[in-house]
Amino acid sequence: MGAPVRVVLVDDHEMILAGLQAMLAGFAGRVRVVGQAGTGEEATRLVTTLRPDVVLLDVRLGPESGLDLCRLLTGRVPEARVVFLSVYDDEQYVFEALRAGAGGYLLKRVDGPELVRRLEEVAQGETVVDPTLAGRMAVTAARLTRGEFWPGANRGLTQRESEVLSLLVGGLSNKAIAARLVLSEETVKSHLRALYRKLEVTDRSAAIAVALREGLFR
Repeated sequence: MGAPVRVVLVDDHEMILAGLQAMLAGFAGRVRVVGQAGTGEEATRLVTTLRPDVVLLDVRLGPESGLDLCRLLTGRVPEARVVFLSVYDDEQYVFEALRAGAGGYLLKRVDGPELVRRLEEVAQGETVVDPTLAGRMAVTAARLTRGEFWPGANRGLTQRESEVLSLLVGGLSNKAIAARLVLSEETVKSHLRALYRKLEVTDRSAAIAVALREGLFR
């Protein structure tokens, strides 16, 4: 048997961290928790210092985005594989996680033996997805290829983000978009930040350019 998989746990809920520690303690010969963090800043420091095999990460860390943290960690410590452990059983989250560089996406209802097996697989370079999501992902991927969803779905945009981008391309201001969609301006700004991240741009002009270049709104 080889050395145990070295894991850093990242979650903003102490009870979740304690539960994971207790679950993995029974598999000490196969998995060793070398650190845990409750914030993105703490996680970045730990992973950079400890350089674990796997980082077990929640999609959301309070006000922080686990997806953004995944991009940061895989950029700084590429040998550390990130696995998301989430309550969100939506295949769109899985697609986003994989696009962000994750090596896996599991649901928090996973049991101990399955979690350990998946961590070992990821540490060996495999990509793992919770079995309950894998089939739905295949169907969704096929439908995306056929263009059966809203514009931008293949880039991970939600339907609302697609609507916001459409109005952005139409030249509307944040205030006008908010009025059209009956949203607050802060909500519109939140959607814009999300779609900028998914389109890998930093401002309105670049987002519009991507939408036009890819023919999202013909």
